[in-house]
Amino acid sequence: MKASVGNRVLMLLENNPYPQDGRVRREATALVADGYEVTVICPASPGQKRHEVIRQVHVYRYPAPPEANGFLAYLWEYAYSMTATFVIALYVFLRRGFDIIHAHNPPDTFLFIAAFYKLFGKKFVFDHHDLAPEMYYARFGGDGNRLVYRSLVWLETLSCRLADHVIATNESYKAMEMERGRVPEERITIVRNGPDLDRMRPVEPDSDLSGRAKTIIGYVGVMGFQDGVDYLLRALRHLVDELERTDFLCVIIGKGDAWDSLKALATDLGLDEYVWFTGRVSDADLLRYLSTADICADPDPSNPFNDRSTMIKMTEYMALGKPIVAFDLPEHRYTAQDAALYVQSNNEMEFARALAQLMDDPERRQSMGSYGKQRVENELAWNYSIPKLLQAYKIMLDERSSGDLSSISAAVDS
Repeated sequence: MKASVGNRVLMLLENNPYPQDGRVRREATALVADGYEVTVICPASPGQKRHEVIRQVHVYRYPAPPEANGFLAYLWEYAYSMTATFVIALYVFLRRGFDIIHAHNPPDTFLFIAAFYKLFGKKFVFDHHDLAPEMYYARFGGDGNRLVYRSLVWLETLSCRLADHVIATNESYKAMEMERGRVPEERITIVRNGPDLDRMRPVEPDSDLSGRAKTIIGYVGVMGFQDGVDYLLRALRHLVDELERTDFLCVIIGKGDAWDSLKALATDLGLDEYVWFTGRVSDADLLRYLSTADICADPDPSNPFNDRSTMIKMTEYMALGKPIVAFDLPEHRYTAQDAALYVQSNNEMEFARALAQLMDDPERRQSMGSYGKQRVENELAWNYSIPKLLQAYKIMLDERSSGDLSSISAAVDS
């Protein structure tokens, strides 16, 4: 067990509840197993308690704001969430104490809470999940407000500069943190977002689902406007209309702020009998539905955000031994390698042709799925990321303090 001084971690999370956020859950659990005391502050999903202890992680929750859709709604969401988080953090500070603030973006506004507690000598870890400026433009189809974009760049840069250590999810994010955030390489550690193989494992297929069509196509993920499910739907229309394939069902698992519009789009495209929107499902149902799928889809389109981001659904498909059809993006290729069939970026017709090709080639599906499963088991599973996470903490805690007040001043001046 570590000494009590320096081992108390306060994790800040806004865009998902806990323990539903898989990366945050995996990181918190890994830190607890290594002797850290971990507390998480996050929004509550319906029915969750305001405070509970989950596998030794203390979780404090506040009522979640309504789902935002539009600039003013996002401003209200973040203002409300930051206020609630600050109040609960103050309670934890006085009641339990903490030594490290570990902030999971988005949003990058957690830096203001971290800056306050750095005045008291607390360390700040910036866990850079998403490139918020690029995600903003992707969310609004590249038509966002330039002032908002610059503000997001400023918040990201300040977060990087203020942090005692930055956790990146891949090499592309590390490069951006060094270039745009001007973070020295020694203050960045890559902790990839791999699946937990104790949870993400093949199970018995769902007989009812498999009986609904000859081929089951699977998709899982948050359905925001930037996630490309609309590209998948238009590809399915090409599959039906141009390629005359009607022997499939696409099961789309998850929810998000684009869910209603995507269901309407499916109806407009005449796809209702070929698409099943499940909404949010239990972990057991998710595993059963994906284990039933013959092919899995990752339709994230090419843009400055997706080109640099690693999608957890890609490694989850691979962990279950599923072949993947995806647009040809740099981080897709690094992650899946031969487990995916890549098509020209944002070309929906080519996406449809790739689906049809795999529908008619079960041997190739089997080969691709086996390759992906082995790659996850040998290189990409979460257990390979745990040592990197612990190393980041060790590097940060072993460094001699160089004066937190001066670091805040330097971050603001830069």
